[in-house]
Amino acid sequence: MKSLKILLIACTLITTSSLVILAQENMLGDHSKMEMKKDSVKSENIVRKGVIDLKGIDKNKDGKVFQDQMDWNVISDKPGKCPLCKMTLKEVTVKEAKEKLIKNGFKVK
Repeated sequence: MKSLKILLIACTLITTSSLVILAQENMLGDHSKMEMKKDSVKSENIVRKGVIDLKGIDKNKDGKVFQDQMDWNVISDKPGKCPLCKMTLKEVTVKEAKEKLIKNGFKVK
């Protein structure tokens, strides 16, 4: 009877561990497949594709934009969160944003 209890506990721990690993893999997976969530900037799609026009993004012409520090092509002229990874966008100069984009293989206008 004691062996059966130990076996059941071991099976439960293995199952729980497997579920945790699967959940982590889903959370850390390919960002391009994730959907845009409601708490992201709603007025525009801030996930930039193709040649990125930083001057066009800087609508208020203050020389600054908000950029994700993990998904470099997520850029807005307003503070907010990345719709892909949920990180808070960091305020950077247009020059800094351009340098990070180019360094990470993106094309900039």
